Amino acid sequence: MLTDAACRNAACPPDKKRARFTDSGGLYLEVSPAGSKRWFWKTYSDGKEGRMSLGSYPVVSLNAARRARDAAKLQKAEGINPVQARKAAKLRAIADRGDTFKTVGTEWFAVKSPEWGEHHRKRELRNLLKDLFPLLGDRPMKDIDAPELLAVVKRVEKRGSLNMAHRVLSTAQAVCRHAVATGRAPANVARDLVDALPVWTGKHHAAITDPDKLGPLLRAIRGYQGGIVVRAALQLYPYLFQRPTELRAASWDEFDLDDALWTIPAKRMKRTKAGKENGPPHYVPLSTQVVAILRELHDYTGPDGLVFPGMRGKGRPISDNTIRAALQTLGYSGDVQTVHGFRATALTVMSERLEKDPAIVDAQLAHSVKDANGRAYNRTTYLRQRAEMMQDWADYLDKLAAGVDVLPLHRAA
Repeated sequence: MLTDAACRNAACPPDKKRARFTDSGGLYLEVSPAGSKRWFWKTYSDGKEGRMSLGSYPVVSLNAARRARDAAKLQKAEGINPVQARKAAKLRAIADRGDTFKTVGTEWFAVKSPEWGEHHRKRELRNLLKDLFPLLGDRPMKDIDAPELLAVVKRVEKRGSLNMAHRVLSTAQAVCRHAVATGRAPANVARDLVDALPVWTGKHHAAITDPDKLGPLLRAIRGYQGGIVVRAALQLYPYLFQRPTELRAASWDEFDLDDALWTIPAKRMKRTKAGKENGPPHYVPLSTQVVAILRELHDYTGPDGLVFPGMRGKGRPISDNTIRAALQTLGYSGDVQTVHGFRATALTVMSERLEKDPAIVDAQLAHSVKDANGRAYNRTTYLRQRAEMMQDWADYLDKLAAGVDVLPLHRAA
């Protein structure tokens, strides 16, 4: 066994890389040719020898090294890996220097936000800055309990926005998960809080799906007396049924009127950030009716730039409110028909009345349909079938607008 004198006098011959001086129980002092001295304890795992550093001599004395060895042996006897336990303790010590909700939330946002689209990024940041940081920002994550977090979420609910309360809770859950993963909290206290809020069922975009009521709407649209840009947009939404922003922010370079095809760039589609940057464009076949409307509008707003420029200059498209107000002028409030609702109108009527294949309709709607193995269908498939479907749909709408009785189309057996 070693003595203090032996430790003080221990030296490594200059022709060796290191020298070891053994004590007992696997403890030894390692000395380098330069004179540095470090304590190590031998460990064994799966039959392989390892070692655990116990500090430098003389900062850590012989007796202190023996106590550290004995403590590590006790941990091992209790089934704890002393090396891993010390690494975890170091991580916790680092985390404790920045363990407030604001610190963890800011770190989580920095890690995750590069994967999100702009709209989602702004929404999550708003939840942090407006509702979570002001009340929880300075609180250590490990001290926040479920009732405290629930009180914060309930304040949002009391503002009359149950949907927003659920979104704020979702953000808090993500921050808490990050806190657990990085050692700042022992458990996710937000995990079970969703049951403490009333169920939010969501609100569908109002849409007319009865052909008997759709005909009068189409006739009202065609009789709109406003400006040519808004009138064209109103006429095109039922024909094309793409998302409102995808149409009103379209530019002329996306359209090939000779080939009757509208190519929407991936960056303008409703997708993840990766999908916007690397995904394929969405192709929309154009019926003869749509091409005719666009050719007339092209003489007015073309040959380049936005298809539907707003009144404040050609650099900005018409707004959602402009189209919404136009529908209201025609007597169709947001409780009856919305611009986004034309998607539901097309989906329902084409499936029920025209008996179109749901997979083809979904492809036209740019829905990310999954197969049994979780893979998304290629959005460019069914292009020929979709072109036929879009022409059938346009012809069907024209008949409804003319007041003609339209019978369902039955496919041959």
